[in-house]
Amino acid sequence: MRLLTLLLLLPLFSLAQKTATVSGLILDDNDKPLPGVSIYILGKNGSVSTNDSGRFSITVTANKQIALIFFAEGWNSIRKTMYLQAGENEQVTIKLERFTGKLDPVIVINQSKGRRDPGRVTIDPTRTEVNPSPVSGIEQLIKIFVGSNNELTSQYSVRGGSYDENLIYVNDFEVYRPYLVRSGQQEGLSFINPDLTAGVKFYNGGFQAKYGDKLSSVLDISYKRPTTSGGSVHLGLLEQAVHLEGASKNKKFSYLLGVRNRSNRNLLSSQETKGNYVPSSSDIQALINYQLSKKWELELLTNYSYTKFTLFPEESKLSSSVFSPLFTANLAVDIYFDGQEKDQYSTSFIGFAATNSPNKNLRLKWMVSSFNNNEQENIDITGAYLFGERNFDRNQANYGLIVNPLGAGVYQNYARNRLNIGVLNFSHKGSLDNGKHFLQWGQSIDQQTISDKLHEWEYNDSAGYSLPYNPSTLSLFKVLKGRADIDVTRLSGYIQDNIQFKDSSDFILQAGIRYNYNTLNNELLFSPRVGFSFIPKNWKKDVVIKASAGIYNQPPFYRELRRYDGTINKDLKSQKSWQVSAGFDYNFKWLGRPARLQTELYYKNMWAVVPYDIDNVRIRYFGENMAKAYATGIETRFFGELVKDAESWVSIGFMKTKEDIENDFYRVYRNAAGEVINGSTIDKVPVDSSAVQVGYVRRPTDRMITFGMFFQDYLSTNKNVRVYLNTLYGSNLPYNIPGSVKYRNALVIEPYIRVDLGLSALLMDVSTPKRSHSPFRGFKSIWASLEVFNLIDRPNTISYLLIKDFANNVFTMPNRLTPRLLNLKLVAKW
Repeated sequence: MRLLTLLLLLPLFSLAQKTATVSGLILDDNDKPLPGVSIYILGKNGSVSTNDSGRFSITVTANKQIALIFFAEGWNSIRKTMYLQAGENEQVTIKLERFTGKLDPVIVINQSKGRRDPGRVTIDPTRTEVNPSPVSGIEQLIKIFVGSNNELTSQYSVRGGSYDENLIYVNDFEVYRPYLVRSGQQEGLSFINPDLTAGVKFYNGGFQAKYGDKLSSVLDISYKRPTTSGGSVHLGLLEQAVHLEGASKNKKFSYLLGVRNRSNRNLLSSQETKGNYVPSSSDIQALINYQLSKKWELELLTNYSYTKFTLFPEESKLSSSVFSPLFTANLAVDIYFDGQEKDQYSTSFIGFAATNSPNKNLRLKWMVSSFNNNEQENIDITGAYLFGERNFDRNQANYGLIVNPLGAGVYQNYARNRLNIGVLNFSHKGSLDNGKHFLQWGQSIDQQTISDKLHEWEYNDSAGYSLPYNPSTLSLFKVLKGRADIDVTRLSGYIQDNIQFKDSSDFILQAGIRYNYNTLNNELLFSPRVGFSFIPKNWKKDVVIKASAGIYNQPPFYRELRRYDGTINKDLKSQKSWQVSAGFDYNFKWLGRPARLQTELYYKNMWAVVPYDIDNVRIRYFGENMAKAYATGIETRFFGELVKDAESWVSIGFMKTKEDIENDFYRVYRNAAGEVINGSTIDKVPVDSSAVQVGYVRRPTDRMITFGMFFQDYLSTNKNVRVYLNTLYGSNLPYNIPGSVKYRNALVIEPYIRVDLGLSALLMDVSTPKRSHSPFRGFKSIWASLEVFNLIDRPNTISYLLIKDFANNVFTMPNRLTPRLLNLKLVAKW
């Protein structure tokens, strides 16, 4: 609570100053942080230098024009002139080019533009190398800001939305992920390769019309454009990766190549379900750029990924304690398995782009891409279980065994599922900059082909009776069977203008509209969106105020179309919403160092919603537009150097999201005396009933509080030894009881609490003396890391197993996530 109060009151603590601050990041020509760069004011004595992360901060005189010089031996110097008001904190990113005997053009990127985009969160992609997490990647950094409930997946929920409500772009190409994955155990590598990433734009709402048709968020990734040769190697117990990059002497040709392999075997071997896990995931990705002429550039992006998951389960022992005024018990279930699960997912992507720049203000880009996804699920597992009270008295011979059986049974899960998805895309994007107006437009056509075969069933036998019980036939507990071949053509486009009023950047307006049409249900949609930002002139603080409003629609894709019984609803319409948000971005000095505070409030009103349930990472939709919903909340994020030259992040969010499903009611029965009864006995015979409307209930993603922190520190005597701490907290989530209307989402998954620790040591860098014949003479740096996952060994719950006793009462047994685990990692760059 003290931390929250501090974050909310920080804007009040800044005093008027006669000086201003310039801070930011200096990169080399490979978009990597450049340490040891000197920054000084022209005509003044003294200077500051960038730290190991390439960051700097310098105090300058306010209310007068000054010139900053950025100098490093072997690099072209840059001079940047600016005029700052008292107390202002200017954020810049400077890119230095290597000295080649002639001066190359200066590249200056003003980060203040990123501050002015509503809903945008600043993320440094280089932090993926040091962020301790079982699954590495850009998505794990995003979870610090939006929360998480599963460390095994790269998927995330934003402001109450599902995993399917997030857009992902890489170099303007939209990318996809597998759809049949049931759990984080089966999930492979994310499409995004962090070793190839140069820039990250993440919008958790209020995104512009140029971005596509989803309800929740946009992740816009830009890959590097190398100008020299280099590469890196990552070696760890969980993941191995290598990347190469380079360019021709005339800089017209450049390439990026990344190869990754991941195996969660060590991670999964410690889970509650014991057995032989054989998970593996590999991918190869390449980006090639060629400067055909001064006005034409060609780009080729390719990716192939293959994931295989095999499991031969043996046994699982789950336990849960029950405390009540009536009794206390240590309930448990022991399950003994026979059978196996074999899943495989392969995806391929190829995209080609041609960019034409007739002049410095006009940019035209044509793109064509093809995505193919092939997935197979093969499951045939039988489990025999015994449910009851477990003895935890170590002094007794039957310690750890079930001593008071309450239920027993057998179940069998069977699945033979096939899914093939192909997406062929043709698109055009353009932009025109004439100073006060920055006009952008785009047109896209998608041809989507889906071939799906679903065949799965579940058999339950409880106490010798198959469920549902029918004395005359053998019934299956659940059957899903369906086949679908779908061809959809989608047209979409947008036009938007970023308008800068007057002759300053004090007020900027973003206004645009996009349309979407598909041949599946012949639905034509229009989505107007507007956003603005301004800097109050009469304030002495460096504050940007921004807001957005717009219509956001999401046309159905594969998962939304399929009902619970496996049938396809081709008449399903788009989910629709209007959304508003408002907030501020404040730069200031805290503890004598640069800091930044972001706060945003939001409200989303949704209709024609398709309800869904979540089990682990598998989403099961109702397949009907049968609900309305809302989500509202506030988010606060703090960026600052709690320790000098080591930036940390803290994020706190409060949210409420609920839904109202049409015609969801249950009946209340009364006897002749008017008393409410459950069931029917000789003395309690129902003679009357009434319908009760359920109304609004919690959505599956309803989480009141999310907290995330990325903290870094170093030894005061040696900055080359560093510690990184990744902390996540999420309050409880609802969990649905299948088939229950009265108690929909009434179960509760306990809060998710996780702390991951990383310890890193720099073994060698460019300043380390090396002999001429040393095999390491070409390396820029070598880091060794020890990571402790789930430092507090918290048994987080991802879902529940529902068990019936002999009296037909239902009990819940938690399925836990990963315990504490160690990981070793070595990272070398050249």
